[in-house]
Amino acid sequence: MAGLLRQGHFLGSRLRTLRRRNGLTLEELSARCVQLNAEHAPSVSYLSMVETGKRVPSASMLAVLATVFGKSADWFLDRESMADASEALAPIGRLRGGLPVMSLEPGFLFSRELLQLALPELLAQTGTSGTQFARLLVRVWQETRQNDFPDIERAAESVGRRRMPLGLDDILSIAKEAGLTVRWVEDERRQRDQRVLRARFEPPGSVIINRRLQDQEGRLKYTLAYFIGHRILHNGDGAVPPHSAVGGGLEEPMQRGAAAMAPKDVLLAWRDFECSAFAGALLCPRQPFRRFLVRERHELSAGARLGVTNAVMMRRMTAVSPYRHWHFFDGYEPGYLRAVYRGNGIPLPWGNMSVVPDPCPKWAVFRLLREDAPGRSPMPPVSQISVMHDGNSPRLYCCHSLRDRDAAGTSHVLSVGIDLAPAFAAQGLDPMALVEEVAEACRRGGGHAAIPPAAAEAIRTVSHVLNIAWVARALEAPASTICPRGSDCPRTAPCTTASGRDD
Repeated sequence: MAGLLRQGHFLGSRLRTLRRRNGLTLEELSARCVQLNAEHAPSVSYLSMVETGKRVPSASMLAVLATVFGKSADWFLDRESMADASEALAPIGRLRGGLPVMSLEPGFLFSRELLQLALPELLAQTGTSGTQFARLLVRVWQETRQNDFPDIERAAESVGRRRMPLGLDDILSIAKEAGLTVRWVEDERRQRDQRVLRARFEPPGSVIINRRLQDQEGRLKYTLAYFIGHRILHNGDGAVPPHSAVGGGLEEPMQRGAAAMAPKDVLLAWRDFECSAFAGALLCPRQPFRRFLVRERHELSAGARLGVTNAVMMRRMTAVSPYRHWHFFDGYEPGYLRAVYRGNGIPLPWGNMSVVPDPCPKWAVFRLLREDAPGRSPMPPVSQISVMHDGNSPRLYCCHSLRDRDAAGTSHVLSVGIDLAPAFAAQGLDPMALVEEVAEACRRGGGHAAIPPAAAEAIRTVSHVLNIAWVARALEAPASTICPRGSDCPRTAPCTTASGRDD
């Protein structure tokens, strides 16, 4: 027994994973053990305690359990666990959205008490503020739900009555019905980082808005819709962050003594998400906007007829589309994500908590940032098909990106995209074969290549079925190999040493 105690830290998790993969309940596993050896068979309650790490089975009981699954007793012990962790410790499959899952085993090291002590230390050592970590938690929640929040949609539809498009007068009327008073102020800039205050809320019902937004109707409508959401969802209690355009000083350095995440951090991050989701649902209600996207083939330029910004168009695409495998980035120089959504589990090219020194320059979003220059005329949107190696398996994405300027005049790049593999599978095609065909062509071409005919035909079919015009348009340019970081570049000649534009 002493040996098992020192070697069985992962025993419970391996047993639970194996039982679930074989479709057995605790009752059924206990009954199987009784059939083999009634004297040393565990009860249902004891099995539960073994799986949660509260009990360690005797050597004879472990032998019975091992026999049920055709394993050796050693298979359940720590050394074997480390050699075969990917099979036995990882949760089955992935969370919704294709996000990778980390096993929190052994359980006693990932207890609530130890995590409460370890997380502040982690935040302090990485320079992550409580606000940044709270936003990360909310983003992961959003991604695992794949932007499906019907209660927020219903709340927005109740005041907007599914009308689309909504003009500025319509939004002002809704704001008045919600009990909001709008007050205008002159341009306000925070001296330290030159951020431009767009709007803020003063309880119980005043919205203070920067007068310069009067010349940016799309942003003004979104800002008003955001604070209407606060009034409707939270009764206008004032616990909501102000709206500001970035300007400069993108990162939020951690304040001294602020390593822990305070309840206020979580509350404001959650409120910000809810109000943003409400604003999008008010301006672009689900069913009318879904029909609009189909009719317009998801063209971003169609947003001008609705009077909404490109960012609202992209974000709402990810929320209302019956196809769930979308991503969205809002990127700033030199490599900072102010907003991100990964409903398809795409690996991040960089983080929204820090700037990385070696981003892969072959991402369309980075290429557009790099090609920005003062006085240069706006570039048209760019569509790109990209191969990314996720472990040993390539993945295939199509993105649609454009360069824009925020309310402070700062250049940034908006990018929306889809994972093509699930769409191939939905058409009865072999996604792995098609993705590997494109990946092999890019390998032969040194990192970029024309799409092979069979894959090109499959992509055209997907573009037609999903009614997304820019997917087929991406075939006009070569596919490109991309990677999360420049240091991980799989190209024969790493792109971090190459010069010039992407081919």
